[in-house]
Amino acid sequence: MPSPRASEEQKQEQGAAKPDAKPAASTGRNGLIMALGSLASRALGFVRSAVIVAALATGTAGDAFNVANSLPNIVYMMLLGGVLASVFVPELVHAMQTHKDGGQAYTDRLLTLCGVILVVLTVGAWLLAPQIVDFYAPKFSGVQRELAITFARYCLPQILFYGVFTLLGQVLNARDRFGAMMWTPVLNNVVAIGVFGGYLAMGHHAYRAEEVSSGDAMLLGIGSTLGIVVQAAALLPSLRKAGFTYRPRFDWRGAGLTRPLRAAGWALALVVATQLSFAVITSLSSGAGTAADHAGIPGGRGFSAYNNAYALFVVPQGVITVSLVTALLPGMARAATAGDYRKIGEDLSGVLRSSAAMVVTAAVLFFALAPQIAMAAYGYGARAGVHDDAMVIASLLMAFAIGMPAFCAQYGLARGFYAMGDARTPFWLTLISTGTNAALCWVAYQVLPLQDKVIGMAVAHTVAATLSVVVTGVALGRRLAKGAPPAPKAEAGAVDSTMVLRTDAFAPGANATVDLGTRRGARRGSGLEGFRLVTLHLGLILACLPGALAAHWLAGQFGEGLFGSLAGLAAGSLAVLLSLFVLARPLGVGASVAPFARKLRIPYPTPAPAAGGKHRR
Repeated sequence: MPSPRASEEQKQEQGAAKPDAKPAASTGRNGLIMALGSLASRALGFVRSAVIVAALATGTAGDAFNVANSLPNIVYMMLLGGVLASVFVPELVHAMQTHKDGGQAYTDRLLTLCGVILVVLTVGAWLLAPQIVDFYAPKFSGVQRELAITFARYCLPQILFYGVFTLLGQVLNARDRFGAMMWTPVLNNVVAIGVFGGYLAMGHHAYRAEEVSSGDAMLLGIGSTLGIVVQAAALLPSLRKAGFTYRPRFDWRGAGLTRPLRAAGWALALVVATQLSFAVITSLSSGAGTAADHAGIPGGRGFSAYNNAYALFVVPQGVITVSLVTALLPGMARAATAGDYRKIGEDLSGVLRSSAAMVVTAAVLFFALAPQIAMAAYGYGARAGVHDDAMVIASLLMAFAIGMPAFCAQYGLARGFYAMGDARTPFWLTLISTGTNAALCWVAYQVLPLQDKVIGMAVAHTVAATLSVVVTGVALGRRLAKGAPPAPKAEAGAVDSTMVLRTDAFAPGANATVDLGTRRGARRGSGLEGFRLVTLHLGLILACLPGALAAHWLAGQFGEGLFGSLAGLAAGSLAVLLSLFVLARPLGVGASVAPFARKLRIPYPTPAPAAGGKHRR
């Protein structure tokens, strides 16, 4: 709502908008485009990670680089995963629907203001590089500390370009153009692979911080930042194609920016809370790694191992959950603007059901085949200890994998609050999650043996994710039920239309249905189906279990080398998929598996509804 001091131009801009006759692209098509882009980016990301590990290993040199490079990365992940993406898309959609100019001036002002904030934040972080390194890695000293500070000087400017990339991406997302934001990170990975590959081609590689020269640090640091610059600049052609041309505007007063800035304030508080938790994990894991190195324990057991395992762990979330929920967010924002809160819950339930088979399969594969996955991703380089490093990463990956379904579900549920313009509740929920994670990491560091400390920190993440999804689901269900109109009553013998959802969010026109059950209890009107989502995931785990046991045995028959790991990974994956597709229908979860099978081009009939209007899960 503009203030009395708003200009006449601003008042005219904020008048009623003309209805947009152009229909929004389907969630399935958008989700598929983003999933493919994310998959391509993640695949190249692993090549990039493998090249970095080959160049700097997971010792003191690798820890110095990863700590320095992680600050802009973690800020980016928060900006993309839950802050700017979730806060600004609903605001931009609202402006497009209610302003006469389609929200053009509002978007220009918002981008200008956020750009100024990003510049100030980046300059401040660059000036405070030594203090930031000391905060995140207090156990670093001597040459390792100096190297980390040098890397930080080169890497911290990434904050600005990550922010610009995210802001421009949200402008595209609000216009239902999702592909560019998921595909342009491929260019970043290509640049990074070229930089670190060139470093290796020159005959350089390092394990200890003392082995990295100032010239090497400049090459690797500037090269890493250059990739982010290219990634952000690559969005400009898509913006022009979408009909958006940016014009800086500094007439912020009375422009209706109070609400998004207030929401962004809560989002910033969320980033701070996450950063504090991340600082605890970084400090503890870096200390554990340094102590393990001094004690002569084989395998990198510090922050680099944790970071590399986590990079593997978040792939299914990025490829599956983030792609689907991001495509869904503008529609949920429109539903919130119209007051249809129940649709938000139904959309989220549908996405979580349609993605359940893929997420559970990924979790089972990561747990059963962790050694093979770690070797395939990081088992490169001529240095000694490659296998030991990969096995530590494998142990971490197994601990992370247990919490993967909860981690993915919590991400989707939290977007429901942002769709309603509520950034405050996710902050309090994040405090619970990050506080639990940090506290349990401290306990693991204090009580576990030196070789197991960092693995205990991965277990802490799983426990925190499980607690977080329960609390988030309960809070969102109550909020939707409170704000939604009463659920309509179905006539006797009829199927409630709100109970039938498409389970294939990737395939428009699919006829798969799922049983959302009878509306009753505290769930009235919310559209969320917590109990049935839990039973669906349990059924999928049971369907995968025999295949997981067979996969673990099969993979071990091919040996521990790189090529043996690749062969074992392929054979084990087939065993898990076979088990899932054979047992899903007898266990009543075939409707959720059918969309997954279609993505793999495997004939798999959708289970027909059972008698009496009941449907399979």
